Amino acid sequence: MTEIKNNNNGLKVIAGLLGVVLLGTIIYTVSLYQDKKATTDALTQEKELVVEDLNNLKSEYDKAILESNATNEELVAARDNIAKYIDSVSNMKADIATLSRYRRQVSVLKAEREELLKQVDSLTQSNSLLAMQRDSTFAELEQQTVFNDSLIIQNTQLADAVEKGSALNLSTISVDAIKERNSGKLVSTSRARATDKFKVCFTIADNVIAEAGDREFYIEVLGPQGNVLGEGLTKTTEEGNSLTYSKGTNFYYENDALDVCDYINKPSGDFQDGNYMVNVYDNKLKLLGTSSFELK
Repeated sequence: MTEIKNNNNGLKVIAGLLGVVLLGTIIYTVSLYQDKKATTDALTQEKELVVEDLNNLKSEYDKAILESNATNEELVAARDNIAKYIDSVSNMKADIATLSRYRRQVSVLKAEREELLKQVDSLTQSNSLLAMQRDSTFAELEQQTVFNDSLIIQNTQLADAVEKGSALNLSTISVDAIKERNSGKLVSTSRARATDKFKVCFTIADNVIAEAGDREFYIEVLGPQGNVLGEGLTKTTEEGNSLTYSKGTNFYYENDALDVCDYINKPSGDFQDGNYMVNVYDNKLKLLGTSSFELK
């Protein structure tokens, strides 16, 4: 009996020991599970923080790119690079070594962002200054253009005034029908059949701003039927104006009043009875003076 009792006590001790070992194992296992879960949760949270930091960096680059007046290739490349990091971190299996490496990379990216944004700010300020200088230059050019246009108008008006002021004008014009006697003496007549030639005289007024030199005026004599008497030559200007005239008369002008006379010979037959008109033109075919008379 004593032996059986001792055996029962031994079994109880063994069972107690096994219970203690099992309880210890359970406690250890639960502790390991809790530690692993805590580590996993911490790694997951750390991973989320890394992704959040990367997303914040990407958002800052997006904003900087939008605010930039021109596309900055360095900003775009940095933003795209961060997007790749976000994909890598989001899809990776978190572990301490990898997360530490990405944490260090985030710090590098932040420093890179600061440097790039400083460059962008500097470029933005430079561009703003250049834009202000450009606007100022455009304004000055516009003012200069207006001023130049005004000068051109003034110079054109002045040139027109000088041209008009320097043009020669007649102060008098007269026409005589002339008969040449056998002695060579020239006398005035009013009879058509007695007339041998017309004497056309005019006085050119003085003009101190006119250019001195050789000049040519054109005398046009119109008969009773409106026909042009004399040489019947044609003068055409650069502007396309033309005149059929009786005779061109040359003279030298020296800015003082000048008397000029010339003769228009009779046609193949006698002069006809009727009214005659004489016109004098300058070299630009401007009508300077006119006179009329009658032959009987």
